[in-house]
Amino acid sequence: MGARGWTGIALAVLLCVLFLSLCVRIVPGGAPEAPPPEPSAPVSDNASLLIPVEGVAIDALTDTFTQSRAQGARPHDAIDIMAARGAAVLAAADGRIEKLFWSGEGGRTIYERSPDGRRIYYYAHLEGYAPGLREGQTVRRGQRIAIVGSTGNADPSAPHLHFAVHVAQPGEPWHGGRPVNPYPLLTGRR
Repeated sequence: MGARGWTGIALAVLLCVLFLSLCVRIVPGGAPEAPPPEPSAPVSDNASLLIPVEGVAIDALTDTFTQSRAQGARPHDAIDIMAARGAAVLAAADGRIEKLFWSGEGGRTIYERSPDGRRIYYYAHLEGYAPGLREGQTVRRGQRIAIVGSTGNADPSAPHLHFAVHVAQPGEPWHGGRPVNPYPLLTGRR
């Protein structure tokens, strides 16, 4: 191999090392988790929940809670938050990941339970989970937990987050509870 070949190899190795030093962060296994980022999605002073899609403004939300689905067979019982595929899905409140689940309707989903056990937050049609997300994990309001997608029965050309809130009794199953309209909880509008 001539000098040009060795120079090319050396340049490739140097570029790889530079790339890795900029892109990879090595954290020891026992290191504490970094605090969640400051919430960047707007939230009304009167609202109790953070808008769970990064960069979505309050005025971009539409109350679709009472709209019918499945040709009128059932109510929506949630709101759809339209967003670009891959947009960050944020925890709407502090809680614990109760269940990571796949269903035909919701696709890739997350069920998060509030610390007092009385609310279940449901995130559906997700493209993917945040790296390392697992059942039983505690999450903080504003922490990135997933990315927007169109899995399940969602229209592939209209990625969005299907977001629901259920009021539950402590110990009630992750799929239980009574649906409540998340729109006023996100916007402070009644």
